[in-house]
Amino acid sequence: MHAAVIESTGPAQNIHIVDMPVPVPQPGEVLIKVGAVSVNPVDTYIRAGSAPQPLPFPYIIGCDFAGVVDALGDGVTEFQIGDRVWGSNQGVAGRQGTFAELICVHQDWCYPTPQKQSDESAAAGALVGLTAQLGLFERAHLQANEVLFINGGSGGVGSSVIQFAKASGAKVITTAGSPEKRDYCKSLGADAVLDYHDPELDAQITSAAEALGGLHLWWETLREPDFDRVVKMLSKSGRMLLMAGREARPQIPVGPFYVKELSLIGLIIFNHPASRQKHCARRINVAFEAGQWTPLIGRTMTLDQAAAAHALQEDKTLHKQASLSGKIVLTM
Repeated sequence: MHAAVIESTGPAQNIHIVDMPVPVPQPGEVLIKVGAVSVNPVDTYIRAGSAPQPLPFPYIIGCDFAGVVDALGDGVTEFQIGDRVWGSNQGVAGRQGTFAELICVHQDWCYPTPQKQSDESAAAGALVGLTAQLGLFERAHLQANEVLFINGGSGGVGSSVIQFAKASGAKVITTAGSPEKRDYCKSLGADAVLDYHDPELDAQITSAAEALGGLHLWWETLREPDFDRVVKMLSKSGRMLLMAGREARPQIPVGPFYVKELSLIGLIIFNHPASRQKHCARRINVAFEAGQWTPLIGRTMTLDQAAAAHALQEDKTLHKQASLSGKIVLTM
């Protein structure tokens, strides 16, 4: 089978397409014929070595997948051959990744794909959908009628957060950098969509929050958060959630922070056990079937373009290349 692998951590050019033996499912695992995978920023960090993991070289890159169950290991009870499945959390904790024609995944990390959802859509929504669900409801405990702000609502995580927050009855303020992206955020149901280039942005966020009833949750997507601006805008007992910035060391205005009784929340999807993520996956599937959740695909490529896909993701994440919205999806 063909697989996209690295022999050592480093730049995207380290990724090569090679022939590898078809994996054999171990007890509890399913063998999946992969239909689509997607690229996440964390995939590039793992490949580069900036987010160290125990990697079994040659290491198959990738976290997300969608495909069809092709064989069963001993003890598999949740799936049958021919079932369509999706998932994430591969390529970490010593597990091989997903950028291959056939992969073995433990049944605990697999979820049934809704009948009307394509493999491309399911793969695109895997990690970002689980991240949004974990952050909103398992970590930040978002409630109906609360007001949420998220930087960059047109991206993979941002668009997921908007959709799930609105489905729960919350109100959403977000930003986007172009008229087309702002229109997209409005189409998802965001209550206020602002231009993040506007020099009056903070005043506009404050005004929108006041009109909606306060600002209860700030979902920070930037790698270098500005705590002074966030603390000023959050309502009393508000929460700030961080999902990026491994090397960030910002100053925190401790006085105003504790006087307003604010909470600071960290989020890394890989810290959450399979049982909790499976619960989130069920909610994601229900939302898709109810028409409340559609993952955003920004670019579709093929497996042999894996190195180019990683380079494109790094251009977006690290170098602020803004022409791409949504997930990069690769088909087999």
